[in-house]
Amino acid sequence: EIKSLVSLNGGQFSSQLESNLNSPFWILNLRSEEMARGLMKRTVCAKSIFELWGKGKSVEELHSSLKKYPVEKMEPYLQPAFTYKIKVHAFNKTLTQQEKIERIDSLEFLPFKGKVNLKEPDHVFWFVEDYGTDPNNIPKQPLHLYFGRLIANGQRDLIESYSVKRRHFIGNTSMDACLAFIMANHGRVKTNDVVFDPFVGTGGLLIAAAHFGAYVCGTDIDYSTVHGLGKASRKNQKWRGPDENIRANLRQYGLENCYLDVLVSDASKSIWRKGMQFDAIITDPPYGIREATRRTGSQKEMAKVTERGTENHISISSNYHLSDILFDLLKLAAEYLVTGGRLVYWLPVYKPEYTEEIIPQHPCLKLISNCEQTLSSHTSRHLITMEKVKEFEDEDRSSNVLESQYLSYKSHNSFREKYFSGVTKRIAKEEKDNQK
Repeated sequence: EIKSLVSLNGGQFSSQLESNLNSPFWILNLRSEEMARGLMKRTVCAKSIFELWGKGKSVEELHSSLKKYPVEKMEPYLQPAFTYKIKVHAFNKTLTQQEKIERIDSLEFLPFKGKVNLKEPDHVFWFVEDYGTDPNNIPKQPLHLYFGRLIANGQRDLIESYSVKRRHFIGNTSMDACLAFIMANHGRVKTNDVVFDPFVGTGGLLIAAAHFGAYVCGTDIDYSTVHGLGKASRKNQKWRGPDENIRANLRQYGLENCYLDVLVSDASKSIWRKGMQFDAIITDPPYGIREATRRTGSQKEMAKVTERGTENHISISSNYHLSDILFDLLKLAAEYLVTGGRLVYWLPVYKPEYTEEIIPQHPCLKLISNCEQTLSSHTSRHLITMEKVKEFEDEDRSSNVLESQYLSYKSHNSFREKYFSGVTKRIAKEEKDNQK
């Protein structure tokens, strides 16, 4: 997320990340404080960003580092006209009030000239200690110590204010608000972009994109979901209300002006004219777990339905293999994204069989990031971010039909069976344990 936001703000990513990849702290090289504030206006992953004045693996190293920090960079924030406050924070350990005071007193060599104000200070400074990420093996001494000036906080408040629990219109697979904002940031969504979701559902991803100023649209094969009809997903509510739909969701957050439209459409069949271009495609394809993988059937199947006189809003649907969903999605992105535009989607994975080779590829798209979210002991899903790097040409239309390349992707088709085989085994084990 941070890498995407750095590039969105016109910077190049550069970090001093040390060997401890599990550390919750990350040292970035940013060219200006303005860029740092730009990052924090968007991120929901990062809690805060600081101007680093000193660091070390011991108190002595930290003090030595602080003494080497240029005084001319400190002085603007230490003047008599400014009040200040020092916060002491230990990650993965609780410090007593006395220990916190001792940490603050050890910084008496810093040339603070202003008065302390604990309620509304002009500047806040943080003394941070990192005790690792293992709560069962907390070291006696911190692994790293940092001291710096607070620049800005992230947007974690969005997670609560956009919570699905209080959303007007939800479904069985409505995307968690935090993940939706992370996806929008991975897609580098910005003001006046046009963002598309081909498996829109109840529009959770559209809401996140619209919050950042994009115009949003989507499609879905489910007529009832698109029009807000049928049974409700909420407990103690049998049917959906008269104004329970995607547009009402955006209206709830004051984002209706960003809503273009949502159409009933089959993702396997393109409906867009040539030259139609999106700035980002952000979606969560169905895996066949809580939502079926469907597409409209063949002409032969439709003819049989017509003979029986059956009428429906959508013609008869047939099974839509996950590998085909992914290939159609990549082809859609390759053809209709602007150059530099991004495709962000979730790829379900059966862990014992996972290799990077099963991530679908396309000659027009470059893999930017691959982030895993664990679902169970044997399954996970990967947030895949790809960027369009070349214009779509006619020969790219069939780039995914090479059998040698396609075979490694077919394992996605049995994800549902593998997912539920694990669930069945777990239930059987629990029942066996209960009988003991």
